[in-house]
Amino acid sequence: MALFSKKIDTDTEFSVLPKHIGIIMDGNGRWAKKRALPRSAGHKAGAEVFRAISKECGRLGIEYVTFYAFSTENWKRPKEEVNALMSLFKDYLLEAKADVTQSGNIRLKFIGEREGLSDSLLQLMDEAEEETAQHTGTTVYLAINYGGRQEIVSAVNKLISQGKDKITEDDISSQVYTTPECDLIIRPSGEQRLSNFLLWQAAYSEFWYSDVLWPDFKVDDLHSALREFEKRNRRFGG
Repeated sequence: MALFSKKIDTDTEFSVLPKHIGIIMDGNGRWAKKRALPRSAGHKAGAEVFRAISKECGRLGIEYVTFYAFSTENWKRPKEEVNALMSLFKDYLLEAKADVTQSGNIRLKFIGEREGLSDSLLQLMDEAEEETAQHTGTTVYLAINYGGRQEIVSAVNKLISQGKDKITEDDISSQVYTTPECDLIIRPSGEQRLSNFLLWQAAYSEFWYSDVLWPDFKVDDLHSALREFEKRNRRFGG
């Protein structure tokens, strides 16, 4: 069972915590629209929430957390919005070294397809991974140009290139981008679907939904999701 007991030396205590959390950062555009702001303002506000939640996951001792930042389908959005998102990723990565140092030994990893991303962004991603490679705290996966179906296809193609002529579940699990099991999927903004996120890893995930738009998502909302997770009776199909 992919769980471990954890007690932390603050007022926040959990009898059980998920080993791996997946978070769909949804609602940035609607948040901005409600305030008559450009969508880029929503993405900027959402990036600040990402920083706060990743730090809290590190503080709590969550082993892995995967944030869905930019899907393979997001390229269909208006060019100015895509450009603003890419610029935002660069801004974050330029600050990542100092930010991660303050975040309690967090390790950064990027998942998704590299094709289509600029050389300058790829360089910053590589540098961030290298600079945090020896960190032993929470692993934060940031999914950029990511799709769950594409991930499975990529895993199968890697196995074929290795000469596999019969592929097992364990084989695919060994080739997906993240740890192969995700215990809890969190999706704010009122939507209740996976949207091509961690399709392989979410086979037995618990789900937590909220109407809160991502830029309004607080540490207390994360704690609410974790409290709900504590109550779940996980049978894994049994």
